[in-house]
Amino acid sequence: MNLFDVNWIGVVLAALAGFVVGGIWYGPVMGRKWMGAVGLTEEQIKQGSMGLIYGGAFAFSLLASWTLAHTFQSYETNGVELSVLVKVITAFGVALGFIVPAIGTNYLFSQKSKTLFFIDAGYWLLFYITMGAVHAYLP
Repeated sequence: MNLFDVNWIGVVLAALAGFVVGGIWYGPVMGRKWMGAVGLTEEQIKQGSMGLIYGGAFAFSLLASWTLAHTFQSYETNGVELSVLVKVITAFGVALGFIVPAIGTNYLFSQKSKTLFFIDAGYWLLFYITMGAVHAYLP
């Protein structure tokens, strides 16, 4: 199987969907609480290099989306048909089993707050569920 033998439209749309989830999560849903948890003001956030921040975040979203698509495609190449539900649960499992423990470990050692952990962990769970759903419907 070729590493790049994936549905690239699905990869981009899933990354965009995850990115939109982030905009909603860190905007109207948890924005103020997140700013307090990281100790930033709106003015400080606006001083950041938005092109670099958003461009880099989208590039990481593309990488995560491609990896998920490649994983699903590798199953199908080997004759395993995954249902929509299995793809969504698998994506959730990736977040719960790999992403959440990784950020949790980093937050423990850097002594970040539980509030920040739950905000960020919640985002990554939603991000991967969303990407899994897009990949499930656009195989």
